[in-house]
Amino acid sequence: MKNRISVLIISATIIILIYTAGCTGTQNENTALESTGYTENPDELYRKAKVEMENANYNTASGLFEQAYTLYKESGDSKNTLAARNGMLRSEASIQEFPFNRTGAEESMKARIPGITDEEIDEWLENSAQKIESDGEILYFMDVSSDYLYENFEILQKMNILDFDYVSRYAIRDGNEADGMTGKNPYINPIRYTGTEKLDIPGDILPENGILKIWIPLPVKTDSQNDIIVQNLSYTEYIVNGPVTTGEIGYVCYEIPIKGIEGDLVITADIGFTSYEQIFNVDPEKVEPYNKGDPDYILYTQSERNIEITDDIRKKAKEIVGNETNPYLQAQMIYNYIITTYPYSHVPHGHLDLVDPKIAESTYMFETGHGDCGTQSMLFSALCRSLGIPARAIGGYQMVLAERPGTHFWAEYYIEGYGWIPCDTTVADVADWTDTSDENRETFKKYYSSSLDPTRYVIQKNVDVEMSPDIPDDVVVFRIVRQTPAIVSDSSEQDLELLFGNYFTVDLLAKT
Repeated sequence: MKNRISVLIISATIIILIYTAGCTGTQNENTALESTGYTENPDELYRKAKVEMENANYNTASGLFEQAYTLYKESGDSKNTLAARNGMLRSEASIQEFPFNRTGAEESMKARIPGITDEEIDEWLENSAQKIESDGEILYFMDVSSDYLYENFEILQKMNILDFDYVSRYAIRDGNEADGMTGKNPYINPIRYTGTEKLDIPGDILPENGILKIWIPLPVKTDSQNDIIVQNLSYTEYIVNGPVTTGEIGYVCYEIPIKGIEGDLVITADIGFTSYEQIFNVDPEKVEPYNKGDPDYILYTQSERNIEITDDIRKKAKEIVGNETNPYLQAQMIYNYIITTYPYSHVPHGHLDLVDPKIAESTYMFETGHGDCGTQSMLFSALCRSLGIPARAIGGYQMVLAERPGTHFWAEYYIEGYGWIPCDTTVADVADWTDTSDENRETFKKYYSSSLDPTRYVIQKNVDVEMSPDIPDDVVVFRIVRQTPAIVSDSSEQDLELLFGNYFTVDLLAKT
């Protein structure tokens, strides 16, 4: 996530445009404190900062939190210093995905989208683009241009952004093994993946002291992923839990004294797992009734932090399925609703995770129409759960779009008598981005409604899964998924997860 399915991002030039095309992000930060007239009482500054944060004035809030942090630190009040530090990082992270003012958004779209007119830009920015109002200014999401292209996919078809023959190598093939699979083992065509995860942080950007708490993702055992190995871990003397490869999420947790690091911090893990293609041919008449007292049924039909069951979700789910009562057919109808109603788009995951009141990802997509792989999977799961169908958003990485692993999430729904059935609404969308036949698109999308290619690396079976020890509630960390390490330290003034994110790699070699 975080603008996930990285290989599908059209171009990295948007990063350059963020800093050159009329961007904002600091214009109020330097002047806000000078004009407040607040006394230099850190408690008062902190209180005012919280009010500004609640009012979505993130730059002003950041400046106030920073001044409170400085005063608390000078007074030796470590508890409130940490609270002000966390407030400062939270307010900064809440706005960092919205770098464009109106001029910047317009210039980004002109630079990125061939032949777009001023009228089309105005229409998009006024009525469809993701934006927020903060500190008296309308700010636009950093992927405003990519989102336009995904919604207007006929442009993408002309840009030839991917090799559909390669992407569809499992979904469209001669002698499709999906034929005649009813009643047989749905797990076929195993691929053995081996490789290395590596966190390599230059020593000159590490905090000077304190302890680094690091949660590194690892493969987890599932019905379609097994024979897991994790070996040759670095810094074993500082492991406080793990490696964990069973349960809801795979990970290893470190607590490393920074004074004990000589030079760069390099943590590696050699991993291996076997991933199976999943092909389910379900006979609706053979679907069995649910055991509604089963703990897993209860867990995966309840409302959660980001898979939220609201009255509107319930109403929409009933509208989608009409009079249909078979849970498998209902799930198929919801899958088709998602892929025909919501075009793929990137979303501001960090912002959604940090603002108060909390915005559930499923609800955000339902209300705005914007969603990427994780958000689509969470909305699919919420709609299913509202009907009493167990569902979850599962993921880690995919290697179907390219050999190099790309972060990705998809969904699973449970059908009694068959088990957890996968569906991938986002990969299904790929068929619309390429110039292929309608027959190929239909075949491709049908495959991903109840089957899945074997080019997957699963880290977690659902979003918002807890680890042990879990990430503290008050720190600024992207919590929904764990595709990259979570890194926190009480002694740092910076967002370490953001700062160190580019220093984590996953390299895998496939062997059939």
